[in-house]
Amino acid sequence: MIRIERSATISGLALAMALLATPSAQAQSADMTFFVTSNGPGKGADFGGLEGADAQCQKLAQAAGAGSKTWRAYLSTQPADGKPAINARDRIGKGPWQNAKGTVIAKDVAELHGAANNLTKQTALSEKGEVINGAGDQPNRHDILTGSQADGTAFAGPDDRTCKNWTSSTQGAAMVGHADRRGLRDDEPSKSWNSSHPSRGPDGGCSQADLKSTGGDGLLYCFAAN
Repeated sequence: MIRIERSATISGLALAMALLATPSAQAQSADMTFFVTSNGPGKGADFGGLEGADAQCQKLAQAAGAGSKTWRAYLSTQPADGKPAINARDRIGKGPWQNAKGTVIAKDVAELHGAANNLTKQTALSEKGEVINGAGDQPNRHDILTGSQADGTAFAGPDDRTCKNWTSSTQGAAMVGHADRRGLRDDEPSKSWNSSHPSRGPDGGCSQADLKSTGGDGLLYCFAAN
């Protein structure tokens, strides 16, 4: 009986020392300024516009202990109803940005959109600090909604690249990037984190089923803008 109590005491001390030696996941997440959403609202690319997408980022950040920051979804919009386009790169603050593990993915907007950024499958983590399934995983979830060109700006042409500015879950198309920087070919679009290919599918291109069919799940990149 004494031996059991002594063992329990030693185990308790070891646990306490371990907790003191390593910061908690919650404490790490509090310093997080970038993540990939672990899930979407389930309505494909329909977030109710930019405000709804930002709210999705804010909600997940709040649950992870980083809700004190102002979070923005990395999404562009196209000109519509007399309103000008909005560039994703202009919405996300100045940086630097780090993931839930403390790894810096870019120091500023220029680096984020250049060859020196540190966005990979191992660093493009969810708000929970988890790796997002990529090419070769089941299911593949590497298609991240952006509606953006490679430099982070909106598309100017007539083709829909934002699922009607993030309000459609049927007709339209959304430009997506590959969070794992991998695709079907060894070319720049396949390796692009923010501008790989438009969505497509039998429902029209913007439904949850359509996004899943090409390797997505209605996920977003979220950045702390302050």
